[in-house]
Amino acid sequence: MRALLIALLFMTAPALAEEGLTSGLSQDYLQITSTFAGSELTVFGDIENPTGTDPRDIVVVVRGPDTLMTVRRKDRIAGLWINNARAKMWLPAYYFVTATRPLNDIAEADTLARYELGLYDLRAEILASDGDERPYIASLVRAQKRAGLYIQTDSGVEMQSATLFRVHVPIPAAVPRGSYTVEVYLFRGGDVVAAQSTPFYVDQAGLERRVFEFAHTRPLTYGVFTVLMAVALGWASMFLFRNRA
Repeated sequence: MRALLIALLFMTAPALAEEGLTSGLSQDYLQITSTFAGSELTVFGDIENPTGTDPRDIVVVVRGPDTLMTVRRKDRIAGLWINNARAKMWLPAYYFVTATRPLNDIAEADTLARYELGLYDLRAEILASDGDERPYIASLVRAQKRAGLYIQTDSGVEMQSATLFRVHVPIPAAVPRGSYTVEVYLFRGGDVVAAQSTPFYVDQAGLERRVFEFAHTRPLTYGVFTVLMAVALGWASMFLFRNRA
C-alpha cells in the first residue's frame, strides 16, 4: 500500500506543485565482515523549484528487510510465569525515521499513518495472533528500539541551505543482511507533494559470505562438517590439557 502511494505521488506531484525532489545516498552497498562494528549512511538531496510560502519539510525513512517475527506474552499460571500467548507478524527488521522537525508538527496523524511515518504507525502483516494484535506490535517495537534497530529522531534533517538537505543514518552492528529502502518525502503545508524511493543493500563479504552461502546451499554437508570440527577441537583440547598435567 505504501509503495502504491509513493508511485501515485510520482504521477500526481507535477499536477499538485511545480516543485520536485531529488535525493541520493553516500553508498548503495554495505559490506559486513567479521570486524563490522556499525557504519553510517548519508542521505542527501535538493528541493527543486520551490514555490509558495507554506511551511516546507523533509521526512526521511529507512526500512527493511521485512522479517517474520514472533512475540510471546508471559502469564502467571499456578505461580509460574510461562509463555501463554503469541503473535506472528511481518515487520521491517530495521526502521529509521527523522525529519526537519517533530512529525506531529508536520502533518496530521492520519497522514502520518497513511505513509507509516513513525514507529507506532508501522503496519504489521499479522499471520497469527492470540487476541488483539496491537499490544504485541507495541511490545515488538519497544524491543527493537532497545536493540537499536528501530530509531525515531526529531530534527535529524540538516538543511544546508534553503533547498539542500542531509541526513546521517546510523547502521548498527546488528543490522540484518538484505534489501533496504530509503524514502524521502517533501511536505508542504502538511501534505506530501513529492517523494522518492532509493534501494540499497547490506550483505556479508569475504569468508563470512562464503560460509553463509555454503551453510544455505549445502546444509547437510555443513552440519556434518561442523560436528566433525567440534569433535576434533574437543580431542585436541583434551590432549593439550593432558600433556600439561
